[in-house]
Amino acid sequence: MASDGAGVGGLAVRYASALYDLADDSGAIDNVASDLAALDVLVDESADFARFIKSPVLSREDQTKGVAAIAAKAGLSDIMAKFLGLVAGNRRLFALKSMIRAYQGILAARRGLVSAEVTSASALSDGQSQSLADALKAAVGKSVAVTTKVDPSILGGLIVRVGSRMVDSSLKSKLQRLKLSMKGVG
Repeated sequence: MASDGAGVGGLAVRYASALYDLADDSGAIDNVASDLAALDVLVDESADFARFIKSPVLSREDQTKGVAAIAAKAGLSDIMAKFLGLVAGNRRLFALKSMIRAYQGILAARRGLVSAEVTSASALSDGQSQSLADALKAAVGKSVAVTTKVDPSILGGLIVRVGSRMVDSSLKSKLQRLKLSMKGVG
């Protein structure tokens, strides 16, 4: 089974581009974006749903029925429900997170925004998020669409990705670098 790593990027961009074009033709770009944001949260918060979309054991029919039920229960738009059905029918649910990121990237690019993904040890307050967005805007020179994730394993600090650039000021990374430098001393 493929993972969210190598090879999935092109696949995700193709699906996300097709979804964006369909949403654009239907005038539902923002509705689809909010549906995708809800799905993103669902994947992050529900271990069962994350296992469901990545399971190679489930049949095509089971995955198609499952996403139809989830779309109905979550109140997703018809475009989103059909898209999920297509993705499940093509056995591509494993790349759903990458498709969501690709759609968000396309949307941000079309709106003249730069996408930034920020990982923190705990949830950022509204004030912290705004300060971070302002600082990134000053550094990049464009408006920045910030997506936040929480990963308690980084212990503290932030990991910021803007395009292909990444700044890792997490406590976990600093401790790893310190550990490596201490090995060289002895």
